[in-house]
Amino acid sequence: MGGCYFFTVNLLERQRTLLTDHIDLLRDSVRRVRRLYPFHIDAWVVLPDHLHCVLTLPPDTDDFPVRWRLIKLLFSKGLPRTERLSATRRKRSERGIWQRRYWEHTITTELDYSKHIDYVHFNPVKHGYVNRVQDWPYSTFHHFVKDGILPIEWTNNSEVEGKYFGELNEG
Repeated sequence: MGGCYFFTVNLLERQRTLLTDHIDLLRDSVRRVRRLYPFHIDAWVVLPDHLHCVLTLPPDTDDFPVRWRLIKLLFSKGLPRTERLSATRRKRSERGIWQRRYWEHTITTELDYSKHIDYVHFNPVKHGYVNRVQDWPYSTFHHFVKDGILPIEWTNNSEVEGKYFGELNEG
């Protein structure tokens, strides 16, 4: 039970910008769920159409599905109804906001943990939203800098050129 996990959670319509347009609603949804079902946020980044995070659950549970279901539900309920709904989603009383599934990976080693933390923080650069990690506002990278864990110039030097950030490369 417990454990540390990496997640990728996507909007249904990947070209939308709901997550950053409604960042306060997303933050509030996460806060509310954490009060009911605790978890530790190790790293988190929110992009316009998806998010990545590394979360650690308390030792007495491994029930991350209920946490994601509630985060998605609270966020969706707070949005104005503008999305197109398929017949299946209407039948199931679902909003057309989120992809039903998400990517989950159990983190088992320190190296795996470190790579996924790096991947989370580097993601806005990878997708071309910014040139420097520190320029993306919706990331725990800023907490890592404030706490002295990472320098503000992280990834701004030649030492990281060609480095893989959490991707499947052991070399």
